[in-house]
Parts: sequence; structure tokens; C-alpha cells
Amino acid sequence: MLMAGLAAVSLTHADSGRQLPRDMPAAYVQECGSCHTAYPPGMLPAPSWKRIMSGLDQHYGTDASLDATTVQQLNRWLVAHAGSYKRVAEEPAQDRITRSAWFERKHRKIEPAVWKHVSVKSAANCAACHTGADQGDYDDDNLRFPAGLDARYRRAWND
Repeated sequence: MLMAGLAAVSLTHADSGRQLPRDMPAAYVQECGSCHTAYPPGMLPAPSWKRIMSGLDQHYGTDASLDATTVQQLNRWLVAHAGSYKRVAEEPAQDRITRSAWFERKHRKIEPAVWKHVSVKSAANCAACHTGADQGDYDDDNLRFPAGLDARYRRAWND
């Protein structure tokens, strides 16, 4: 009985989408995390990760090509840990986390100007506000409001 309970808690936590799995390949941080946040694989469904990994030569306007062995390793890992729960069941436009329904809902009060602010740069820069993004921590209690944004944006953020 205890094992079943622990398994249920473990599965719930693993499928939260916001945590980085413990078995993260070093290549994921080295290759993907060198240009942007190494996003938790649970933030996208498996079909999105498959398309992303099969189009690295045109990765959102950049050539992020990798050797076939690394692509295969990362693809297997991403698909194995992809979001499989209701929140990420739909494939977002252009396979972008920032275009997913759950992301847009969570950030609906953020005005477009905030994403363009010099300290934020884009909605994909999670670490601008989520202080633990590189560890897969997106808890709302650990938000930091970027410096240089005026009080009007701060009010919207905190509402």
C-alpha cells in the first residue's frame, strides 16, 4: 500500500511539467541550455518535441544542428518525459511553449511591452522572472519582478 502511494506521488510530481527530470542528459544542458533555458520536457507534448528535434537545422531561425547520436539521445529523453497530461495535451502553434494554452493563461495579465523590455527580451526568457527556471522551478512564490519596469506593470503582475 505504501509503495502504491509513493508511486502515485512520484508520477504526479514527474508529470507536473515544470520540473526537470533527474535523469537529464548532460548534453541537454550543454547543447540546449547554452542558448536558452533548458526547458522541462513536460512543458510540451511528445509530437512537439519530435518536430523540434527533427528540425534543428532551422531551430526558430537558428541552426542548432547536432550529431545524430546526440539528437537520438535527446529525442528519446524528451519524448519519454514529454507532457502527457491534459494541460499540455494540445500541440501549441509552432511547437512554442509560449504559444501553448496553459502558458497564455498563466501569463494573460502580462502586457506585451513587458516581453519586449530590455531585462526580459521575450516570453521565452523564463529566467527573467522565474528565479529557479534553470532548475525547473517555476513556482509562483519564487517570482522576481524584473528591474526597470514601471509601477503600472508591477500592479498588473501582482493582481
